[in-house]
Parts: sequence; structure tokens; C-alpha cells
Amino acid sequence: MSNTSKDQPPNIVYILADDLGYGDLGCYGQEQIETPNIDLLAKNGMLFTNHYAGSSVCAPSRSTFLTGLHTGHTSIRGNKFAKEIGEGQVPLSTECLTVGELLKEKGYTTGAFGKWGLGYPGSEGDPNQLGFDVFYGYNCQRQAHRYYPQHLWHNDQKVALEGNDFTNKVTYSGDVIHQKVLEFIDENKDKPFFLYYPNLIPHAELLLPEGELMQKYSKKFGKEVGYVNHKKGSEYGDEDFMITRYSSQPEPRATYAAMVELLDRQVGEVIQKLEENGLMENTIVIFTSDNGPHTEAGADPQFFNSNGGLRGLKRDLYEGGIRVPMIVRWDGVVPKESKSDHVSAFWDMLPTFGEIAETNFNQQVDGISILPTLKGIKQPTHDYLYWEFHEQGGRQAVRQGNWKLLKQNTFNKEKTTIELFNLDEDPSEVNDLSDDYPGKVQHLLEIMDREHTPSKEFPKFDTVS
Repeated sequence: MSNTSKDQPPNIVYILADDLGYGDLGCYGQEQIETPNIDLLAKNGMLFTNHYAGSSVCAPSRSTFLTGLHTGHTSIRGNKFAKEIGEGQVPLSTECLTVGELLKEKGYTTGAFGKWGLGYPGSEGDPNQLGFDVFYGYNCQRQAHRYYPQHLWHNDQKVALEGNDFTNKVTYSGDVIHQKVLEFIDENKDKPFFLYYPNLIPHAELLLPEGELMQKYSKKFGKEVGYVNHKKGSEYGDEDFMITRYSSQPEPRATYAAMVELLDRQVGEVIQKLEENGLMENTIVIFTSDNGPHTEAGADPQFFNSNGGLRGLKRDLYEGGIRVPMIVRWDGVVPKESKSDHVSAFWDMLPTFGEIAETNFNQQVDGISILPTLKGIKQPTHDYLYWEFHEQGGRQAVRQGNWKLLKQNTFNKEKTTIELFNLDEDPSEVNDLSDDYPGKVQHLLEIMDREHTPSKEFPKFDTVS
């Protein structure tokens, strides 16, 4: 008997693309790449136009999703390698309640499949220590730079990938992980489950198996200027092969497009598997991306208009770096072909899932449940959203209503700059209004100062005086 009864808590499926831009999907205006399955997801649900990632890079963005805390409060605020271990990132603190723990306590079977990046194997940030019954994929996000690795992780066990030796490329990691996702749905169809699917693509490297998708876009785009990585250890077969680098790609545009359509097919297969098991009537499916589009390994976001006309890319706190697509399908609850301009963020997901699952959630978080929006009733709104970014000199941003303040080069007062934008009138953040509204600037700077809390692992903001 599958979990189709409305008397049982709904299954929750959260699919997270990696570096997919706001404009990379057909339903958000993409014209070069076909995404029919995700477009259909939007047709059968709600499309959000003002949804924000937790950060402009991988690990902190995922940390905000899992903990319900923004980057001034969550314990992981940047990409930080656990050097003493050799594989994995510094661990998310167990002092933070996670989405996995919240739902597991309510009786959900919880699974995470794909890229983790929030704690090396066996650490307190290991997914099995943070509420996930099952994990399969890359523990280390640096390892995930390569799609033909020698191993993945199944919980605390290394799993060798057949034929992969950093010379021969036999087993494409994304195919194996995706199969495990489908198996998880089959195995848990009779009980409530939470499926967290942090997909690998379209993050660099730009690479996927030869097949009809590559042929399709090779034909469409014709001869390209290839991407050549001259750094030693970049190519499979190099004597000094380095897992953290990206291989050269003679057809970067065709490959990027094929990867996005592969992602779309994987989303379609998840929906198909849910339908086959009779689960769609009691399952909420959410699709989004962890930050804006990248320019690594030959990616060309300008050609695809991947940021949808917004300013900035991955690592920027301009809209193009943090505003991301989000689509929600929940049959019988979310109106079909609906659209919301409600301002929301990754840290809203924990309280949302807590309310959907009717948990006794009472922990202080930065998020606000968006369940009212999904149900079409009055929605409480954020007074403001806050971000901080610990690379490239330090960056901070606050959005309050239509106003957005950006602070760049925070770690060096002599180089610090301030910009103020009215997103209603200037969504592309072209016209800096900071000189015209000094009172507004001061007010938003006070929010920045208040929302940052000290961090042992990420202390640079704490040393600015």
C-alpha cells in the first residue's frame, strides 16, 4: 500500500540543481535549451519569481537550506576544505537542527543523494549524523569537480565505480546516483519519505557521456571555440591528474546545454517514478538551484542568458548570483499554472517542511514557512533577507522590500564600496542610489551589522573594525 492517503504526512522531494541560472529553464525564458519536464512541473504547480539561494556558492547555500539559518547565523558560511582529512569539508555543527532531523523525528525515512559538502566522512557533519538514514554520492564537493571519480560514498562505505581510474572514463557518477534516487522511491513508497536530491549538474566540469543529447546540441550550435585547460593534471590520463581541476572541452556550449537537458530528464524520471507508485497525490516536489550560473571550464552564461538578464553570476551577491528558479508541485494543494512573487529564501524550507509535516517545531530560525503561499492564503513576509560571502574580499547584502544594499570588499575598509538599488524599478541593478538615500543606506548597514554573528570557522568578518 503506497503512501497515497491524505491522512498521512506528504512525501517531500527537494531537487537541488548545481549552478543552474535563473534563466536556464524554458519556463523562465530560456530559448536555447529544451527543458520540457521542468516546464511541465511549472505548468502543474507554482513558479516563484523572487526566490533566493542561501549563498552564491555551494556549501553555505546548502547549509542555510538544511538549518533554516542565513549565512550570518548558520555554521557553514563558505566553501572550506578539511585539509587534515584530505576528502570533505569542515563539518556542519550538530548544534543546528537540520531538515533531515526534523522530519526523521516525525517518522519520515530520509535520504540524500548527490553532492554533500557539509562534513567529511565520520564527522559530526556526515549526513548520517544529521538526520539522513541513507546517503549516496559525493561527500566532498571538490571530488565532485569530476564526473568519473574512482569512488562515491554509500553512508560510511566507499563504493568503487567500475572502470574509472582517472584515465578511463567508464561509469558516469550522475547515472549511478540517479538510479539510487529512483530505487529509494520504490523502497519507501509505503511510508512517508523525505528525498533530498542535490544533483551534480550543470556544475563544471562540462562533461557527460556521448549520446543523442550531445549530438542534438552539437548539431544545433555547430563548430565551437573549445575550452582548453592548460593547467597540469587537468586531463584524464595525465600523470599528475588532479581531482579538483576541470578537463578541456571542445564543445562547451553543446555540453552545457546537454547537461541541463539531462538534468531535466532526471527530474522527469523522478516524477514518472512517483506516478508509477501512485504517490503524486500525496507528494510535494520542489525544484530549485543552489546559486547562479558559473563561467568555469568553458561555460558561457552570456550566450545562454543563464542569469535571465540579472546582474552577476556565481560568487556575486547581485541578483544573478543568488536569485534562483523555484518550482513547487503539490497536486490538490498548489494551483496549477500559478505564479508567486513572494520574496523567499532557502532558509524558509525548514519551517515550511516542519509545518507541512505537522511537527512540533519551535526552534528559533531565520526562515518563515511559505505554506500559506502554497495554499493561496495570507502569507507572513520577511522584514529583510541577509547574506554574507567570505571570499573575494568579503561581501554582504540585505534586501528589505524593494530595496537592496550591497557591501563589497568588506575586509578592507579602504576598498569597501556600498551600492543601493531599487529592485522594483531596477531589477538589473544598474543605477546605484546610495548617494540619494543616505538614511536608507544607514538603516540597511545597521541590519548587516546586527545579522552577522561571530564564527570560529569563518572569522574574517569578526576582525573588521
